[in-house]
Amino acid sequence: MSDVMMTKQEIQILVEQGLEANGCNSQNASAVARTIAAAELDGCAAHGLFRMPGYVASLRSGKVNGNANPTVSRISPGVVKVDGDHGYAPLALEMGRAALIEAASENGIAAMALVNVHHFAALWVEVEPIAEAGLAAMAFTTYKPAVVPAGAKQPLFGTNPMCFGWPRGDQPPLVFDQASAAMARGEVMIAARDGHPVPAGTGVDSDGAPTTDADKIINGGALLPFGGHKGSTIAMMIELLVAGLTGQDFSFEAQKNDNNDGGPPNGGEFMLAIDPNRFGDSENWLQHSESFLQLLGGMEGARMPGNRRYANRARNSDKGIAVKQSIYETCVGLTNQLIKADNLILE
Repeated sequence: MSDVMMTKQEIQILVEQGLEANGCNSQNASAVARTIAAAELDGCAAHGLFRMPGYVASLRSGKVNGNANPTVSRISPGVVKVDGDHGYAPLALEMGRAALIEAASENGIAAMALVNVHHFAALWVEVEPIAEAGLAAMAFTTYKPAVVPAGAKQPLFGTNPMCFGWPRGDQPPLVFDQASAAMARGEVMIAARDGHPVPAGTGVDSDGAPTTDADKIINGGALLPFGGHKGSTIAMMIELLVAGLTGQDFSFEAQKNDNNDGGPPNGGEFMLAIDPNRFGDSENWLQHSESFLQLLGGMEGARMPGNRRYANRARNSDKGIAVKQSIYETCVGLTNQLIKADNLILE
């Protein structure tokens, strides 16, 4: 099937119209659209328009508050709390970002707890602006049980992604975003949709037997943690940081409380921001860290995290973003009107 070539702005409009047609106000729809458009621009289809049916399902079921008005509070000098009002996470994140940066700049380190949010997106979109502001940053969130703890038979952990960002002065920041599962669930869902196998070690079927069949992993099976017990303990740590600290649902609790409409459950997110200028090496930290990163980047075969996304971003900004026609048609079907775009090209 052919692709539809779109610009980032056209994706933004398509998402806004689809969400607003299904009960989302313009402020929340725009924030979600910025997140989805950024994912598509960077070549991450699993967090792009592919997620639209889930967003819309959670609006139609009434689980998500499409008119959410997040509130930001500074509950201590180094802790910011954002209550998302049971809406999607992007608006809450955008509203809390300045307060987190301010707290980290004042104290050297600060944390932000997001509560009562529905998170369905990539974490790098949230971390990159903080790193661009000159801070190191980390973000963690949970989901519903999808990952089997090492040695166990049943899923308990969410895919529990983690993201880290490091500022690089005038260069784009170093940012990596990865699940604590062997593969992101969205990537396995796309493999199941397209009928592709996944690598050995990705997951198990409903009987707990290892399988490379993506459909069996998604439907009745579960994912495995990366690196066996090492990924398992990282997933456990993320559960405690996200839910244990904030009072939000652990993944197993989110499963019990969710209506299973296909959209994201209610939960939380935990972020850290660190000002390198406040850690005793304010004059040399950038040059020192760059000497290490340049050595890493110059090693034959070594992969610098984020470079592929930046390359996709540059290419797609220039040549357009290829969206599967089936995905495009699904998104159009979620709204009451076609987007008005003069330069959509079928290839």
